[in-house]
Amino acid sequence: MTTMVDVAQRAGVSIATVSHVLNDTRPVRPATRQAVLDAMDALGYTPNGLARSLVTSRTRSVGLAVSAISNPYFTEILQGVEAGALEHGYGLLIADPHDDPVHERKVAQLLHERRVDGMIIAPSANPGELLAYLGKHDVPTVFLDRLVDTPADTVSDGPSGTAPAASFRFDQVCTENAEPMAQLVTHLAELGHRRIGLVAGLPGLSTTTERITGYRHGLANAGLPYDERLVAHGDSQSGAAERTTGALLSLAAPPTALVTGNNAMTIGALRALRERGLSVPADMALCCFDDFSWADLFTPRLTAISQPSKEIGARALQLLLERLASPSRPGRTVRLPAALVHRTSCGCPEKAGRPKGHATSGRPESPKNPENPEKGPVS
Repeated sequence: MTTMVDVAQRAGVSIATVSHVLNDTRPVRPATRQAVLDAMDALGYTPNGLARSLVTSRTRSVGLAVSAISNPYFTEILQGVEAGALEHGYGLLIADPHDDPVHERKVAQLLHERRVDGMIIAPSANPGELLAYLGKHDVPTVFLDRLVDTPADTVSDGPSGTAPAASFRFDQVCTENAEPMAQLVTHLAELGHRRIGLVAGLPGLSTTTERITGYRHGLANAGLPYDERLVAHGDSQSGAAERTTGALLSLAAPPTALVTGNNAMTIGALRALRERGLSVPADMALCCFDDFSWADLFTPRLTAISQPSKEIGARALQLLLERLASPSRPGRTVRLPAALVHRTSCGCPEKAGRPKGHATSGRPESPKNPENPEKGPVS
């Protein structure tokens, strides 16, 4: 079996140099590093990950905990995390916390016991136990999609901030929620709708709260009153959204347009409309938060807010690596822009002029770097 000694002799370097290349424990000149890598390749050397973790106290593995992994949105996030992890030589352990506060705490403990170097988590609506566990064990953590209260030394890369609460440093990455939702509502109002319903997500999630805020801002921008009877919670699930859409349609004065808070609830809303023999957009205009790959194949084609899901995953991994490199630095909250993909379910004809500042059809352009738009798309 090939050993580090064999690699060192082949490359003409010391065993310590080979160790530094394998473990990134000390800078090595590029030419020397390449010589070691070439020797490993020629000899077919495979590093002993367990032995290396004992030396470095690192397993070069990351835990990813997101609910509903089958959801296309989280699947794309997973792809972004995985691509970044592989690029930097990290393995990925994946778990589904099911949006349950007790289960997510158990998932965090399980991943921690597997000695992952850090975690990327989409937290539940009540992450108190999770935060307590991560804080007690000082686990390097990045929260994605949903925000939690941030410690006092956290800085924000976006326009929205949250109050200090947690006792350990962590980082967060998510999409802008309020303004894109307001744009959907404003567009529907511009088309003449005065009763616009909202199928909102699971109460307590930051995404739900921010999208309701955006809904209210959109109504205010259009000079329309807020009517709480037109807001119903679909709990971020298809079945619940189907039931709650049915309740909205049963109102004495039902909405003439609907906005759904995520892709699963869009499916539920469409089922409820179909059961009542209603067509989109002739009987009900429909816009949704969350674009997905088959939204362009529906008839009519769905007008939607597209989130940069792969970029969210990639940025989460980047933030975690930066946290591992500098454990004591202030936490950061990064927000990435979303784009309105204008199709026809809102009631506009196929070749209608686009709402100002938005894409007209298909997938949006790559989002710009929120820290410096001049640097181009986020990677």
